[in-house]
Amino acid sequence: MEELNEASRTEDSDHIGLIDRDSSWSAKVRALWEIFTIGRSAQREAEFNSFIAEGGPALYKFAVWCALVERYGLHLPEKYADSDSLAVAAYAEANNKQVRFHMWMQWIARNQLDNAQEVALGDGMSVGIMSDLAVGVHPYGSETWSQPELFARGMTVGAPPDMYSQLGQDWSQPPWNPRSLAQAGYEPLRLMIRAAARFSGAIRIDHILGLFRLWWIPNGKTANFGTYVNYDHEAMVGVLLLEAYRNNSIVIGEDLGTVEPWVRGYLNDRGVLGTSILWFEREDDGSPRRPENYRRDVLAAVNTHDLPPTAGYLEGIQTSIREELGLLVEPVEVVRAADSAELEMFTSRMIEYGLLDEERRYDEQPLIDALHRYIAMTPSRLLVVSLVDIVRERRPQNFPGTSTQYPNWQIPLGDESGREILVEQLTPAALARFADVMNEAVHS
Repeated sequence: MEELNEASRTEDSDHIGLIDRDSSWSAKVRALWEIFTIGRSAQREAEFNSFIAEGGPALYKFAVWCALVERYGLHLPEKYADSDSLAVAAYAEANNKQVRFHMWMQWIARNQLDNAQEVALGDGMSVGIMSDLAVGVHPYGSETWSQPELFARGMTVGAPPDMYSQLGQDWSQPPWNPRSLAQAGYEPLRLMIRAAARFSGAIRIDHILGLFRLWWIPNGKTANFGTYVNYDHEAMVGVLLLEAYRNNSIVIGEDLGTVEPWVRGYLNDRGVLGTSILWFEREDDGSPRRPENYRRDVLAAVNTHDLPPTAGYLEGIQTSIREELGLLVEPVEVVRAADSAELEMFTSRMIEYGLLDEERRYDEQPLIDALHRYIAMTPSRLLVVSLVDIVRERRPQNFPGTSTQYPNWQIPLGDESGREILVEQLTPAALARFADVMNEAVHS
């Protein structure tokens, strides 16, 4: 464990305190290999073999790809570029134990997820785990290697420019080829949704608008040069709902950003919950949406993983980072003035609803509490509180529109001063205090 802890932190002086996932993985995989080679009881071995049979060719090809990448890296030698080649088959046969090791890790992961959901429901949670279906795959991942015909070559997906990402977003992921997906009978989509939904009580579809259309960006161009490409939404939404029904899972669509009005109605009519984020919810006059006017069939939250934690957002860290990275298309003074005006509107609304005292309108913790009480007053069916807000973390975990410019998903959880917090250090008192904040508002 000491080796794992040491390996999980970068030694680069420019990135002190960041999580080094590659080094951490190197240490973890050695420990997992030791466990794998010990062997299993006859019953466990039979269960493992049943898992392999259930996974079929898709699981096997994934494991072969893992073994190849472990040896050669993401950019495989030409002779291994075709997943159905004789060279790949020969490599898999010669490295059968390594291939089984990667299938074994998938089996262990699935067992852990199943157990976690069982415990969650047993402890009284009505939904339990909410799984997340990503908008796409890695351009050099197992999916594009094993089924390259399903993806559009020379394109990535993203989002057009908006007020939060003024140059647009490039997510560096290849889009589904709509014709190829239809020719495959949407089986790849069906299997992916089934795998994500099987261990959870709810499944969140990141950028659910991608089932209707995606913003395609030619390789080498910036996101503002992209264009929308339509998909057969009736087929894709149908596949999603069928698999969710089979698993008795709630479906939540992340329907933020540029959305045609009919799309939300289409999804709502089919029982798909939407997403409401406090900062984005506005009345027709631009003021913060009143809680009683929020949609009912949504998951509501103050923030999202694509925004800074609430403490950071209140101090304008999103503008500071965009200025530092050269992502602003307006003078920084104009953007900061807009930030201040937005904050004034929201604090005034909190005061209007009796959630914040006038003399404390700029005090951070009372304002964070008030914002969460506000969403708890809405009729929304589901509410989410971010762990980063409980501990008053300030740094964004993810900054849309960036790749190497910002250390996305490498920032460990920290408190208001940036000191790292481990799971074991999350005190019941801190968690209970925030639960009380939400419960008081829900039951008031």
